[in-house]
Amino acid sequence: MNCRTTDDWRLATGDWRLATGDWRLAKALTSAAMLEAILWGLVQGLTEFLPISSSGHLVLVPELLGLDPPDLATSAVLHLGTLVAVLVYFRAEVIAMLRFTDEGKHLLRLLIVGSIPAVVLGLAFESRLETINDTPRLVALFLMVAGLVFIATRWLPVGRRSVESSSLRDALLLGLGQALALIPGVSRSGSTISTGLARGFDRAQAARYSFILGIPVIAGAGLLQFVELASEDGGIGIETIVGMLVAAVSGYAAIAFLLRLIRSTGLAPFGAYCVVAGAIALILV
Repeated sequence: MNCRTTDDWRLATGDWRLATGDWRLAKALTSAAMLEAILWGLVQGLTEFLPISSSGHLVLVPELLGLDPPDLATSAVLHLGTLVAVLVYFRAEVIAMLRFTDEGKHLLRLLIVGSIPAVVLGLAFESRLETINDTPRLVALFLMVAGLVFIATRWLPVGRRSVESSSLRDALLLGLGQALALIPGVSRSGSTISTGLARGFDRAQAARYSFILGIPVIAGAGLLQFVELASEDGGIGIETIVGMLVAAVSGYAAIAFLLRLIRSTGLAPFGAYCVVAGAIALILV
C-alpha cells in the first residue's frame, strides 16, 4: 500500500514537472523575443532569395515597426538558416561538387571566381558600407535604384544559356553583380540575376546561377559569427534556433516560388515592389 502510494506520488511529481516544462516551453514560444525571432527569420528567409534585398529589409523593417534590429550575431545565425535552404534545394549540384564530377568541378571554378569580387570589395569598403547601413534613408534610396534596374531588365532579349555553359568571364561578371549587393538596399539575387540576364542566360537559369553563386557568401556571413555566438556564456537561445528554422523553411519556399515565377514575369514585379517600398520608407523613416 505504501509502495503504491509512493509510486503514485512519484508519478504525480513527474507529471507536474512535465506540465511545468511544457508551460515554460509554451511561454518561451509566445514571448515577445520569440515573436521577433520568427519575424526576423521570415524577413531573412524570404528576402535573401526574392530580389527585394534582405539587408535593406533588416534595416527598414525595424525602423518602420519601431523595433530594435537583430544584432549582427543573430543576423549571422539567420543566414545559416538560408544556407540550409539553398544547400537542400540544390543538393544535386552540391553533391556533384563534393564528388568532384566534371559538372561539379566546373561549378566549383565558377564559385571560386565569382566569390572573389565580394571578398575584395567588401574588405576595401567595409567602413563606408557600415555608414550606409546606419542611414535608413540611404538604404531606401538604394532599394529604389536597384528596383529601377530590375524593371529595366524586361527590355533585355530573352536568353537561352544555362549555368553549364557559363565561362569564367561570366562568373567574374556575376561576381561583380553580387558585390554590388554589399550596398544595403541592393538585392544580391536581384543584382546577380540582372547580370545573368544581360549575359544571355535563361531567366530560370540566371536565378539558379544566382542561388548557387550565393552559397559561399551566405556561408561566410554566418559560420564565423555562429561559432563565436555558440562560445559565449549565454550560448544560443531557443529564440535564435527558432528564427534560424523559420529562415530555412521560408528561404526554401522563396527559392521554389521565384524559380517558377521568374520564367513568365522576369524581375519587373520585384523591381516595382522595391521602388514602392523604398519610396514609402523614404517618407516614413
